[in-house]
Amino acid sequence: MSKETNPSSQIHSAPSLIGRAGGESSSFFNPEFETLTREQLEALQLERLKKTVEHCLTNEFYQKKFAEAGITPDDIQTLADVRKLPFTTKQDLRDTYPFGMACVPLRDCVRLHSSSGTTGNPTVILHTQKDLDEWANQVARNLWMVGLRPDDVFQNSSGYGMFTGGLGFQYGAERLGMLTVPAAAGNSLRQIKFIKDFGTTAIHAVPSYVTRLYEVMQEEGVDPRRDTKLRVLAIGAEPHSEEQRQRIEQMMGVKAYNSFGMSEMCGPGVGFECPEQNGLHFWEDYYIVEIVDPETLEPVPDGEIGELVLTTLCREAMPLLRYRTRDLTRVLGRSCPCGRNHVRLDRMRGRSDDMMVLRGVNIFPIQIEKILMQFPELASNYLITLTTDENNDNMTVEVELAQPTDDYKRLQNLEREIKRRLKDEILLTPFVKLVAKGTLPVSEGKAVRVVDKRKVYQ
Repeated sequence: MSKETNPSSQIHSAPSLIGRAGGESSSFFNPEFETLTREQLEALQLERLKKTVEHCLTNEFYQKKFAEAGITPDDIQTLADVRKLPFTTKQDLRDTYPFGMACVPLRDCVRLHSSSGTTGNPTVILHTQKDLDEWANQVARNLWMVGLRPDDVFQNSSGYGMFTGGLGFQYGAERLGMLTVPAAAGNSLRQIKFIKDFGTTAIHAVPSYVTRLYEVMQEEGVDPRRDTKLRVLAIGAEPHSEEQRQRIEQMMGVKAYNSFGMSEMCGPGVGFECPEQNGLHFWEDYYIVEIVDPETLEPVPDGEIGELVLTTLCREAMPLLRYRTRDLTRVLGRSCPCGRNHVRLDRMRGRSDDMMVLRGVNIFPIQIEKILMQFPELASNYLITLTTDENNDNMTVEVELAQPTDDYKRLQNLEREIKRRLKDEILLTPFVKLVAKGTLPVSEGKAVRVVDKRKVYQ
């Protein structure tokens, strides 16, 4: 069977719009889908869900899952029936490595991406040509939404290869029609030269790298407002706060739009901020979005934090049903002044399997790591210990010093400043212990960052 005649390419009847149907003056790249009412969106989702379920049953993994759950495609009659379907997890992808989740013959696939697999088998995602075309449409839709047009110059400072950020934005920017600069990651001096020489107007980068780029610009006497044509930043791929985004906008003198993606859902393009910057629009013509309690797996009310669960609706090679992303967020609304009715989600708060709850406050290790790594006096190894002392829950953060020192006053000042910054970040004041390098245990494989001793009191 050739790729051109692959019958699976017919599983989704709604046409893919490739091009600027509304014209360059339009705010919409795919107006037919971006401007759907809630009723129209849900009708389209149900149609695509039914076809996706049928398509999944060409795969042995899902055949077994459906049999265990005692359901058939005929059980999907309303959009709410999605909750009858089994969840899919990252472990399922690892257990079926490398191609056990494929729903088309391997000869009909044209690309794969995978995770690093540092904690086991990598997670492999397969794509047909139609999958890649739809992915490019999603990314182009996002970039168009924030005001980019064919006469813009788009510089991609993301890594290429197995990581999806590079190629995802590359193909999306090309689909939109921009001149693209595949600068890839790093080499800040070259990045700045390209920005100036090529008249770059938009950049895709992780937030921490934008900060580094600005530092190098300062060192080189380059003012991004005066010496460049930059006006749009697409930032994502690592957690960042609203305060960090605002700081980036102030430094660079441009608007910075939050982006969400994950390789299991193709990559970047799943969710993106519009010019209103009041949440990430998740494209419901491509995905069914659920927010569930990570413990009970039951849906939570709009506005309540829960785990993001996504079902693909336009995937040929590897459709995924109710994929547990482990990312925590909440629904902000289902309409927007920008004219789109696709659900708006809050920025990701962290991962459900990493969250600590201390005195009613949700805290993530990445928040603490982010603060600690701001201090050059500290090494990279740290340990967070939770205890209950006299009926009060407490947190102790032990962190190794990069270099030994006998300057007691300096250590006191450093400890005081770490406490202050941590309190600003997590709203609680932990105990902080500065220890010599090599004091804390080093784990083989994934580092153990949190020890919860409160369990012995429960």
